[in-house]
Amino acid sequence: MTRKGLTVLAAGAVALTLSTGAMAKEWYPFPVQVWDPPFNMDSPRKDVEYTPQDKASKKWDICVSFPHMKDAYWMAVDYGVVAESQRQGVKMTLVEAGGYTNLNKQISQIEDCVAAGAQGVVIGAISFDGLNNLVSELKAKNIPVIDVINGISSPDISAKSLVSFGEMGYKAGEYLAKMHPKGSGVVKVAWFPGPPGAGWVEAGNKGFLDAVKDSDIQVVDTKYGDTGKEVQLKLVEDTLEANPDIKYIVGTSPTAEAAMGLLRDRGLEDKIKVLAYYFTPGVYEGIKAGRILAAPTDSAVIQGRVAIDQVVRILEGKDYLKHVGPKLYVIDSSNVKSFDKDSSLAPDDFKPTFSVE
Repeated sequence: MTRKGLTVLAAGAVALTLSTGAMAKEWYPFPVQVWDPPFNMDSPRKDVEYTPQDKASKKWDICVSFPHMKDAYWMAVDYGVVAESQRQGVKMTLVEAGGYTNLNKQISQIEDCVAAGAQGVVIGAISFDGLNNLVSELKAKNIPVIDVINGISSPDISAKSLVSFGEMGYKAGEYLAKMHPKGSGVVKVAWFPGPPGAGWVEAGNKGFLDAVKDSDIQVVDTKYGDTGKEVQLKLVEDTLEANPDIKYIVGTSPTAEAAMGLLRDRGLEDKIKVLAYYFTPGVYEGIKAGRILAAPTDSAVIQGRVAIDQVVRILEGKDYLKHVGPKLYVIDSSNVKSFDKDSSLAPDDFKPTFSVE
């Protein structure tokens, strides 16, 4: 089915049109996992093929809140919510708080969105616990809340569209651990989990450490920080000064992207290898170029699409999956040219987009 490019408003009220090529290809059915009982990441999972509904019954008003739009990971989620809102014919307004230190701003942005008429809210949370009062208030107003990507601890959310970042961290660690099993010789690793206090970071940290604990991987430095590239670059620089004998840098995608350039500039590419524990265009290019070893993908575009479908289904009183996330797999040199790129990355010509009318 083909659709004409739809005009949307982006930053600075500049009108953009999504390319028809990017919008023409249907994304479903898509292999996902469903947690049952929901809202517990330790619950058993079953494999399901996810298929969204064709169209919304009316132009619902949906508010989407992200921690920031500073990296290409959130650009992929942005593309997912924009494309699915257009496909289903709903209104979507996206707000972003500017970074993981701005919890109060995220809360006030969502409150403003609801005051302006939003009927459902999708939240990529800055804090695992910090939005719980807001979520309870929204539930009291019969406004469904979808927890996308990052994780919210509130029992009052309506649905989750996310993966286990513990498993993401585990998959990155497992990849390393298989290369350096117990007894093969100790190798030193610097680990950069992301912003302190974010639910996905705590989960990713635990998963990575669990995966490497019975191997010859020795984590000699762990540095937390915002996922802005400049912040991560400074952390990597500090770590290289303190630990010149490390063999691997592992962390967020901005960490991997920053490290890739720094190691090249310092002539250390052959000495220190890089892994990411989630997937962005920079990581994709790095793997293709042989400068990043590997990264698991959580199909971020699909998580955005599913979140929109969930909130529309709830608003229309239809059946929906309460806790769903794409099936995880690792991208490395063996499959980087063959995997489903459109499920993980926004199209090259996609620009940050903040509303669908």
